[in-house]
Order: sequence, then structure tokens, then C-alpha cells
Amino acid sequence: MPDAKSGSQAVHGVQTPLLNYIDNAWQKSQTNELLDVTNPATAEVLTQVPLSSADEVHQAATAAATALQEWRRTPPVERIQYLFKLKYLLEENLDDIARAITLECGKTLDEAKGEMRRAIENVEVACGIPTLMQGTNLEDIATGIDEFMIRQPVGVCAAIAPFNFPGMITFWFLPYAIACGNTYIVKPSEKVPITMQKVFQLLEQTGLPKGVVNLVNGGRETVDAILTHPEIRAISFVGATATAKAIYAKAAANGKRVQCQGGAKNPLIILPDADPQFTVNATAESAFGCAGQRCLAASLAFTVGEAQQWFTEAISDTATDRVVGNGLEDGVEMGPVITSESKTRIEGLIQAGADEGAQILVDGRHPSVPGGENGNFLRPTVLGNLNPKGEIAGTEIFGPVLGLIHVETIDDAIALVNGGRYGNMACLFTGSGASARKFRYEAEIGNIGINIGVAAPMAFFPFSGWKDSFFGDLHGQSWDAVDFFTQKKVVVERWA
Repeated sequence: MPDAKSGSQAVHGVQTPLLNYIDNAWQKSQTNELLDVTNPATAEVLTQVPLSSADEVHQAATAAATALQEWRRTPPVERIQYLFKLKYLLEENLDDIARAITLECGKTLDEAKGEMRRAIENVEVACGIPTLMQGTNLEDIATGIDEFMIRQPVGVCAAIAPFNFPGMITFWFLPYAIACGNTYIVKPSEKVPITMQKVFQLLEQTGLPKGVVNLVNGGRETVDAILTHPEIRAISFVGATATAKAIYAKAAANGKRVQCQGGAKNPLIILPDADPQFTVNATAESAFGCAGQRCLAASLAFTVGEAQQWFTEAISDTATDRVVGNGLEDGVEMGPVITSESKTRIEGLIQAGADEGAQILVDGRHPSVPGGENGNFLRPTVLGNLNPKGEIAGTEIFGPVLGLIHVETIDDAIALVNGGRYGNMACLFTGSGASARKFRYEAEIGNIGINIGVAAPMAFFPFSGWKDSFFGDLHGQSWDAVDFFTQKKVVVERWA
């Protein structure tokens, strides 16, 4: 990346204030509105991010629209060569990017590296576009008449990304979009913009033609401009359900193709025949990994029958023993939450659960974390006897809090799963194949885990949320991504 303009300085390997990347040029934003980007473990200011204007979105959309004319005519086998280069560059720079994720997001270094592995996995799958993008044909639909379907790019597309996975989530979309012949704009979360700055430095090194990929930092005004710009034809979003609904409605009203991943309240069902140690370890990693700030984090555990006694004690012990601290330090198992406001909100929800009658078995509020006095730290929290009809049982906490609810049968548990407003993930722990089949058949959830704590689909499967966890028709990743980023054209042909 070139030297910043107008007196900008380099901090942590990026310019400050951060730059936009439009039409293959790093640009200082026109705005004077800047937000501090802070390390959630230390409160250190890492850099500043500009809240770019609608005019800057227009510049990026215009550049992308201009680039589209040539890019869509580039053969798919040539388009994916840039992705092969990108995969190599991501592999070579994985440690540096992971460190940036930990610095600005707070998760442990191992979690950050795992996130980028998933990002790379999506690049690898998108390299199969020459096969994935193929159409279909049929000769002689009538005498002498043939018919075939081809896929063509949608146009200029955009991603509005969340804070919890600064590297990975953009890669649910971007590689597939450009491999299919679209051009792209990324608006990273203003809370964690450093990671994508580094990713675009690598995209620049691939030699992609001007305007194919663009980066615009910003906030609400930037998002609104993306949702209404006439050149932008498709939008991908991941975030809270209320925001997902609003973005889906506004983008659709402006004639855009939209996919919006919303919130979650992911339940685990623990049957008496589950393996105790394995189940507890998997549950703890699901509930407390990434400080509970992921859309596939377990937030409820339904203990069935005799599972209540052994599971309750064991998960409480495991939560108490989890090592909390700065994610850059060796041995740390859980980092901070993203902001002090998030910490305060989570603490309030823990108290609200207690006010509804839950027993605080492990209280993660007001922890003592050596060296983390200024950080947004919580410890894992376990709420016992949570009211299944209470507000907290249906509220996405998005923090390291696990609520326990006891039921007598698997049917009772499935009824609670299906009665929830969200449908992102549900998992069952059991030694019974019959129970497993019953659960996966009856559960009204998009991502199902059997003896899995985090049922995260591989890149060659779609990320399949249901109900209030997703708004749209086509999900991210895999063949859903190919369908989303292409439009079908049917040709009926006869020659004399």
C-alpha cells in the first residue's frame, strides 16, 4: 500500500486514518468524520476509520460498473487465476492477518487463524467456478429446436460485513462473486476495519484489473448509499436480526437481490446417553469460544432426563476453569468482547436472567484479568434453571453466557427448539442413531449438528440459517453463492 496522503501515519502495518481502495487506488476519504478503532483487550487506539460519504460509494460503484464490462467477458478459467494467487498470498500472510484480527476483534490467535483457514477454504471452492457455473441443455425440445440455460453475472455486488469475523465472512461472498464475473464492493465493520485493509493489500498484489474489487470504509451513511445506489445489484449482509430485516427491506425495495444473515439463539440438546466429557468440552468451546460472539455459538443447553445432574456440574466446572485474557498471549482460551458497551449489555442480560428466576451457577461479571484492567473482559457465565418462556431464553446475548433448561424427553426439547424465533443452528449429543435421525428430521433449523458443538458448514455447503436467522432465498458459500451471484438466461434455438 502506498504512503498515506495528507500527513497520515502507519500504525500496526496500516495507514491511519485508514484508506479506501477504489478503482485500484488507495484513497484518503473525503470525510472529516473519524472513529477510533480500539483493541478490546487493552483499550489502545489502533487507528482511525473514516465514515465515508455517499459520494465515495458512488465513486466505487461507478468504478465497479465500468470494470464489469470487460471483467464479465474475461473467461472463467482466467478469472480464477487471480484467486489462485490470492490463496497463495493469504497462506503466506496468514499469521499477520490473524494477529490483526486478534488486535481489533479480541479473539485468541488460534481462533483468528482458524477464521482465516475458513476464508481460504472459500477461495479454494470458488476456484471451481468453471465447473460450478456451468449451465444445462437439451436437444430437440421439439423437432429441430434446442434449448439451453446459461449463467451470467448479476453486475456490481456489495458486502456489508460484521465485526465478529473480520476476515472470514467477506469470503463467504467475494470469491464467488468475482469468479462468476461480477465486480465487488466491501464495506467492513467500522469496529474492525484493519483486517480487510490488509486483505485488500493482498488483493492488490494479485493484479486484478481496475475496479473489480473496491473497499469503502464507513458507517450508516455508507450503508444507506450502498442500499440505494442504482449500479449495485446484489447485497450480502451478516449482523443482528433487526438490522438484517431493515437492510433486507430497504435493499429489496430498491430492486436488489439480497441475502441477510441475522441473529441466533442456538440450542444444544444433551441426552442421557451422550459421552459426558466429550459433550462438555464441545459445549464449552461452542458457548465460550470467540467470547460467544459468533452466530453459531451455543447459548442454550437442554438437558434431558438424567443428563441434568452430570452435565450441570461439569459445564460449571469447565466454565470456571477457562483461561481468559489477551488473545495474543499463550494459553489464553477466551478473549474480551468487542466494546465496553457490549460488556455492559451482556452484564445486564445476565442480571435479567437472574431476575426471571435463573440461578447464576457461574458468574462471569466483573472478572479479574491480570493486565486487562482496561479491557472489555467477561468470564464464562452459566445460568441454571433458565425460564424457557422468559425473555432471556429468547434473546440473543452474543456473549459468553450459557443458559441451562431441563426437560424430560427429546420431544420436549425439540418442541422448545422449534418454538424459538431463530433457526440458525441446533445440535444434539447422543449415542443413539434413532434419536439423531429423529432430531435432524424434525428440528426446524438450517444448520444441524450431531455430536458437534459448532455446526459450521464447510465452504462446499451453504450456510443455511432459517426463520429470523436469515432473510432471502440463497445463502452464502457453495452452490447457493453461485446461484446468488449469477442470473439464468434460457435460450430456445432453431435453425432452418
